[in-house]
Order: sequence, then C-alpha cells, then structure tokens
Amino acid sequence: MTEAGRDRHDPSAFATARARLAADRADTLARAAALSRDFDAIVAANALVAVDDEHDPEGGSTAFERSHVAALLARAREHLEELDRALERLEQGLYGQCEGCGGAIPPERLEIRPAATTCVRCASDPRRPPRPA
Repeated sequence: MTEAGRDRHDPSAFATARARLAADRADTLARAAALSRDFDAIVAANALVAVDDEHDPEGGSTAFERSHVAALLARAREHLEELDRALERLEQGLYGQCEGCGGAIPPERLEIRPAATTCVRCASDPRRPPRPA
C-alpha cells in the first residue's frame, strides 16, 4: 500500500495530502483563468484589426503569442485532470502507489509533484509499461 494509502486512517497524513492537492488545484484553476483571459484578450485585439500573419511584421509574433497561451492553457487543463485523478486515488486509498511497479512513491516526490502516478524509477524508464489493473 502507499504512504498515504497506508496512513488512510491517519487523519494528518490524509489531510496533508488532500490539502496539498487542493492547493495545487486552486493555483492551477487561477492560472487557467488568467490564461483564458489572456487568450480572449489576444483574440479580441486581433479581431479589431485585419491581421495578415504572413505579411504583417507583428502578425507572426501575435500568432506565436496566441499559440503559446493556448498551449499553456491546455497544459493547465490537463494538470487539473491529473489533480482530480489524484484526489480520486486518495479517496480510494491508492494515492502514493506507483502505477508502474506498485511500490510506494516517495513522499518527497509527492510533495514536489502531488499528482505523480509513478515512482522515480518507473518515471525515468520510458520502456516500463504501466502495471495491469
């Protein structure tokens, strides 16, 4: 079982993991909202002018900026999904258990990456297939 899963009956370990995930989720939601506002502002600014990305000297940078913000927003949304899955694993008593080998994910890794699903060894070996469910 996992550190948090093993300590599921230890309210402090469970609460600490939940608080860490909730804080990361709140930060990510705020970042996604800001990125969404930025993206909307870029689109709105470009709607006011006839931008020809190919011939306008500013067009390339505007397209890059729009694309960059869109990619950051997509990553923030993916991270929210990862955090939601981590909260589900926490409720199921599986949080902190490596999906690759079944071993415990070190608490230091979970502190840095609260949504981590693999231990360091499995994460560093891309050839290692996920463990069957």
